[in-house]
Amino acid sequence: MRTLVVYDSMHGNTEKVAQAVGDVIGGDTTVVHVSKVTSDHVKAVNLLIVGSPTHGGRPTPPLQGFLKSLSAPAGGARAAVFDTRLGSAWVKIFGFASNRMARELRSKGWNIVEPVEGFRVKKSEGPLLDGELQRAASWARELSHENA
Repeated sequence: MRTLVVYDSMHGNTEKVAQAVGDVIGGDTTVVHVSKVTSDHVKAVNLLIVGSPTHGGRPTPPLQGFLKSLSAPAGGARAAVFDTRLGSAWVKIFGFASNRMARELRSKGWNIVEPVEGFRVKKSEGPLLDGELQRAASWARELSHENA
């Protein structure tokens, strides 16, 4: 299974989750910052995983641009999405990046592996809450089993 993990990270938290996910999936997996992703990275992937911090209820502008530039997937490729987020109640008013990323990918014809996932940070700059990297690893194991 060829897997591509594309992420953006403002304070390093989303990058840590992306690396943890990529490490668990292993095999033919590439983890790449959105600023360095190319069309060659996306060609022939079986699973595309996209992660962004939640910023104003949305993914970061570079991640939004990447998603808008994507074409329909080749031959049954699937996608999974995650975000990093604050857990406070008022943040829920704006929503989370993962839901918007999933909606954009679906509109392009990608089949989304459910559920989308959110990993919590203590405050805007982080760090991740205790246990979140372990949750990311567990989520990645589920993804790799569903897409084997």
